[in-house]
Amino acid sequence: MAADLNHDGSRVTPGRLMLYALLVLVALYYLAPLYVMLTTSVKTLDQIRDGNLLDFPLAPTTAAWGKAWSQACTGVRCEGLAPYFWNSVRMAIPAVLISSLIGSLNGYVLAHWRFPGHNAVFTALMVGCFIPFQVVILPMARLLGMAELANTTSGLVVVHIIYGIAFTTLFFRNYYVTVPEELVNAARIDGAGFFMIYRRIIFPLSLPIFMVCFIWQFTQIWNDFLFGVVFGGSDAQPVTVALNNLVNTSTGVTEYNVNMAAAIIAALPTLLIYLVAGKYFVRGLTAGAVKG
Repeated sequence: MAADLNHDGSRVTPGRLMLYALLVLVALYYLAPLYVMLTTSVKTLDQIRDGNLLDFPLAPTTAAWGKAWSQACTGVRCEGLAPYFWNSVRMAIPAVLISSLIGSLNGYVLAHWRFPGHNAVFTALMVGCFIPFQVVILPMARLLGMAELANTTSGLVVVHIIYGIAFTTLFFRNYYVTVPEELVNAARIDGAGFFMIYRRIIFPLSLPIFMVCFIWQFTQIWNDFLFGVVFGGSDAQPVTVALNNLVNTSTGVTEYNVNMAAAIIAALPTLLIYLVAGKYFVRGLTAGAVKG
């Protein structure tokens, strides 16, 4: 009986073939832009001008990648994307780590150290998740000016930490409510305090949700353009702003291969993170979906 069920379950039916064909078509549809970007980035300008957009490179070359990284003009400066790429790294890593840690502590408090008005605080944080970027530009600019952090990488780090705390707190709070209250109460009876419980019980259980916050925050911060162009000075602009400047800087001939290489360089960190840690993102989201 079991063998028959296994055999029937693995049988290829017309419906399953249609499903697979549809999935393949959808995958090709979504991968087509990436294919065009990759192939164009290794083509020569002559082939780009004379050939078809979907043509395979006849003489692949990485010269466009080298120029996009270190020589392409982004306005009046012709240093490529490299300085701005490292600006994004210096901005994203501390902002991701600090906002995730603060969100973890906030979620821990809201889930297991409830105080009068904690529901109102949680509601306010949820509202904060839906505040548009444009609404916080003016007050954030005044805050950075008062703190003398305007037009600096440190200022961008502060901006992303403040804006991301609402999201990370929401993620951690919803995850920590699945931790049994009895476990926390038993630790209190044994004399453990706030930080002892967090360090010995809560934090070791938090790897899945930390991965969710790391991936979410890194993606949001790395891909941000508005905060970078408003709060980043000429020496602190992230790679997204530099990419926009590179594409819109004309030196007589539009170098599509350089533009495509630059776009892939700018998107590469987030692509790699999803390829390497995407399964942890889904696992972390589902880990806190069911209480108990």
